[in-house]
Amino acid sequence: MAIVPKKHEMPTQSAEIRARNFNEVALGYSAEVAVNEAKRCLNCKNRPCVAGCPVNVNIPDFISLVKTGDFEGAYKIINKTSSLPAVCGRVCPQETQCEQRCTLGIKFEPVGIGRLERFVADYHNSAAQTTEQKPKSNGIKVAVVGSGPSGLTCAGDLAKKGYEVSVFEALHTAGGVLVYGIPEFRLPKSIVKKEVDGLKALGVDIETNVVIGKTLTVDELFDAGYKAVFIGSGAGLPNFMNIKGESLKGVYSANEFLTRSNLMKAYREDCDTPIMKGGFVAVVGGGNVAMDAARTALRLGAEKVYIVYRRSMDEIPARKEEVEHAMEEGIDFRLLCNPVEILGYNNPDNPRDVKNGFVSGIKCIKMELGEPDAKGRRRPVPIAGSEFELKVDTVIMAIGTSPNPLIKNTTEGLNVNDHGGIIVDENGLTSKLGVYAGGDAVTGAATVISAMGAGKLAAKSIDEYLSNKNA
Repeated sequence: MAIVPKKHEMPTQSAEIRARNFNEVALGYSAEVAVNEAKRCLNCKNRPCVAGCPVNVNIPDFISLVKTGDFEGAYKIINKTSSLPAVCGRVCPQETQCEQRCTLGIKFEPVGIGRLERFVADYHNSAAQTTEQKPKSNGIKVAVVGSGPSGLTCAGDLAKKGYEVSVFEALHTAGGVLVYGIPEFRLPKSIVKKEVDGLKALGVDIETNVVIGKTLTVDELFDAGYKAVFIGSGAGLPNFMNIKGESLKGVYSANEFLTRSNLMKAYREDCDTPIMKGGFVAVVGGGNVAMDAARTALRLGAEKVYIVYRRSMDEIPARKEEVEHAMEEGIDFRLLCNPVEILGYNNPDNPRDVKNGFVSGIKCIKMELGEPDAKGRRRPVPIAGSEFELKVDTVIMAIGTSPNPLIKNTTEGLNVNDHGGIIVDENGLTSKLGVYAGGDAVTGAATVISAMGAGKLAAKSIDEYLSNKNA
């Protein structure tokens, strides 16, 4: 049978329609297309794709079952190592991980592993009649701080081993960045809820509105009988450029902007959460969060949305698919540009009130690429005398986030690095006995799947630690 050289296309909403709604952009494979895509897999003996997956999903085996139409069997294989398959199939950068190592990709396009994972998870969620069975409890309590991808993965893996796991979430809804950070059109919140409900069926207890460091401290968790603690509190502290005008009304961090839209449902007509709607918008940054913010602003009614990024398209860190979708939807990319000032005007109700002024534009300077920086990317250098202005009503800063210092400031013996990330060893153990950490709380903002990998590693280490302790 001849090899099909290209992946089967993922059906999507047309750009003209999707740019004005919050429905999911990618529509998913049909069963027939999924089977045909699975048949492209060579079922290599050395399985390089598995090594490229941070949670080591047994990719060839699940794809082999998709080939035969055994979609539920394929789901069971994925679920052995991944607690969030429907999420991973949508937001993981497969093109730089499992698919990058696909042997077929040497001569042709790699197998659409992520698309197949999404199909299998969606099939299970829509067709399965059975629910997860709660394992027999071993009576040992473990606390997980944060219900993002690292926390949920750690909780799921420990629950499957019989631990009594409690997840403490600061917000009112479980899911962490999956619910407050990623827009509905990329990751429907109903998908996240199904994944969370699956963990609850395993016996995981999820406590919302609990801020570790305020409501409870890590030490108080140990006093309450928890034998180990995993910190997966993410990196929710937004970074700013510290340029003139960042305090003007109409300037958002991407975290705040996306949280208002995603978690607080500002995109719905029946919601009174305040947010920008209409006007001209500039989003500063070039990562996935910047793409999410720009595309959200467009859907909220913006007349024009700019991406302002200081490097070129070759260096842009967002997923290729997200960049292509943004361009198709009409987002205007202003590359090799960097903001130097946010322009504004005074409060019209009180002209002397300079501090509460409003955004009127953004002043940028053109850049050129110089020598590589520490990460190997060519360093952007400003071009003298090249300043120009963009007239905008809203500016969204999407230039990264840092771990929140609350936990480390209220917990003795927890070492952090210069960027506020919790320091861990190769097993995810912190400087405090019995306390483990992973995900963005350690690395700073990174991918969902890398956070899941850290949660998986920590669960394994916690199990070994507690098993030896109770031996």
